Amino acid sequence: QVQLVESGGGLVQAGGSLRLSCAASGRTFTSYPMGWFRQAPGKEREFVAAISWSSGSTYYADSVKDRFTISRDNAENTVYLQMNSLKPEDTAVYYCAVVVKRYYVYYQKESYDYWGQGIQVTVSS
Repeated sequence: QVQLVESGGGLVQAGGSLRLSCAASGRTFTSYPMGWFRQAPGKEREFVAAISWSSGSTYYADSVKDRFTISRDNAENTVYLQMNSLKPEDTAVYYCAVVVKRYYVYYQKESYDYWGQGIQVTVSS
């Protein structure tokens, strides 16, 4: 059974930082791209960041570029999202996901095959 489990969310003041982790189990995802998405109440799930299997390539939504950093530790089967300079508009449920398809578009949620259950991030003003 494949599982992706997010941790590290919570409540933080604007300008603060959080580090999300996503631990994978049930299968090794070291050869596959992984990503983070988020969904605010009443809004569509949106792309945040993605990383290639080798960590050689990273991609970010414009709204988080220069504030968020995605990384992965393949030995631990874990992907991270370091979030700095957080803003109230970053408040959302954050999901990690993995692509196992051969062909995919990294910023499209439909490309991702497995998802975590999500974790709440709340940024107060």
